Amino acid sequence: MPTYATSVKWGKETITLDLDPTANTAGLKSTLQSLTGVPVDRMKLMPKSKGLWKGVLKDDFDLSSIDLSTIGEPIQMLLMGSATLPVEPVKKTVFLEDLPPEEAAKMVEPSGLVNLGNTCYLNSVLQCLRVIPHLRDGLKRYTPSHNSNNAQQQVHSLLLTSLLSTLTTLDKSPTAISPNNLVMATKMAFPQMAQTGPQGQPMQQDAEEFYSSVLGVCAGELRGENVIKAAFQGGDGPTVEELNGANNVIDAVFGLKMEETLTCDELSTDAATASGDKDSMETDGNDSADALQLVEPPVTTYDLHRKLVCNIQGGSDSNSQTNVTHIAEGIQLALTGKLEKHSEALGRNAQWTRSQKIARLPPYLVVQFGRFYWKATPDSQDHSGVKCKVMKPVGFQSVLDVYEFCSDKVKSVLKVARDKAAKEEEDRVAKKLKGEDVDGADVAMEEEEELQVALAMSVETEQPPVGPGLPHDFQGLYELFAVVTHKGRDADGGHYMGWVKADNSDPRDASNGERKREKIADTDEDNDDWFVFDDDEVSPCKTEDILKLKGGGDWHMSYLNFYRAKK
Repeated sequence: MPTYATSVKWGKETITLDLDPTANTAGLKSTLQSLTGVPVDRMKLMPKSKGLWKGVLKDDFDLSSIDLSTIGEPIQMLLMGSATLPVEPVKKTVFLEDLPPEEAAKMVEPSGLVNLGNTCYLNSVLQCLRVIPHLRDGLKRYTPSHNSNNAQQQVHSLLLTSLLSTLTTLDKSPTAISPNNLVMATKMAFPQMAQTGPQGQPMQQDAEEFYSSVLGVCAGELRGENVIKAAFQGGDGPTVEELNGANNVIDAVFGLKMEETLTCDELSTDAATASGDKDSMETDGNDSADALQLVEPPVTTYDLHRKLVCNIQGGSDSNSQTNVTHIAEGIQLALTGKLEKHSEALGRNAQWTRSQKIARLPPYLVVQFGRFYWKATPDSQDHSGVKCKVMKPVGFQSVLDVYEFCSDKVKSVLKVARDKAAKEEEDRVAKKLKGEDVDGADVAMEEEEELQVALAMSVETEQPPVGPGLPHDFQGLYELFAVVTHKGRDADGGHYMGWVKADNSDPRDASNGERKREKIADTDEDNDDWFVFDDDEVSPCKTEDILKLKGGGDWHMSYLNFYRAKK
């Protein structure tokens, strides 16, 4: 009989064990007693994963009656009860110098990457991708093609194997490594990144172009149900409904399904409205009443994007003069705009309004700041134009709320969890105002509340999914965990660096509990630990340093922001 990885939440601790269904309830409780010191007769064990028993686990319940293979691992449970028995220490003390190099690398600052000549664009992006376990697990399942007749296929295989090898070596090395093979494979796969200057030196490349190009190759190679399942590590992987059209690891992990609606500004979109307007205008003898008889229904299409764009120049059309100062404003502007398109009803081109909404959310969200743009130079000698950089400051926080960018269908699902969280916060504030203990000093009351929550979770109605690998109570909030910045006024030069959050535990691990964090002065922002990767030099920093990367001067400014779904 197989065993199943299980995570048991007990107060502020998380106990991991292998569940053997044949041992039944008595065996499970006996194991928990040895790990926690909670006597069997004082245990209350409730399910957190869907598909287990209902309510409190009874002593005569047969665990083997549940098909645990259909439940994603780790199986989650909640244990209530106070420990009265002594517990043997789980881990023994081990000194750093006694560890092998790959284990020592996990205990010290992460290692950097050597700059091989204007390769900071690659180094910075790689440090951000390094902490995304879904991508790495998908790469591990990748099988290179052995088709010797397809040169492009061979180059793509070399790129993916070099990418995985570099990521693996980074984890095992306590010192900086040289990404020679990955740089070579990158220049072979993308010849434009092999450009050299007048003296033969490698030219600086665009970090976003490298990021999008690598993900494009990965999307073409990491296809199939088994690869996607490996990337999400659990049960049968994401369902068809959760994937909602994604057929590869990249689109499942980073992809946003966008719903685009085009409406004609010169005609009504509703027949009833057009008829009513016509009647009112006929009384005035206005010829425009004839035009109002025409109806142009909205045109709705769906497309797949792998990032959101923050438009910081003031809008997606050239006539907009909006001053963008925050990332949410820039994203909203990039999702709307005006365009000229043929109207079937009018028989000519007309002005249309474009509006995009997110119809499927990803586990990881990338936002590109529109820092670079192409400026025409008609008065120059070659009239070729010049690439410019926008230096203006655009602020952001450590949490991004995408609720307002979503379609009505996705909003309706997110609203359930948001309303529930708002009600819990309202109750907490009310208790605090009444002078009640809201920090859990009263253990009996805290256990009773957790018991009610667990019981509610075991019988609540399942909400339709809004994306693969997202928590069942997802509210549309994403936490910032990595940033690629650019320093300098020259769009074709300057320097890129990567900034990565220090606490990058696997978001698929439900055992990662909340911990008390220090706050940035006079704010509610958590001041967490981060690392800044300046090629082979790695230095610690804080969230408050990250939030200063908004631009407005000659210092580093955010170019790519990496977010993950907040639990």
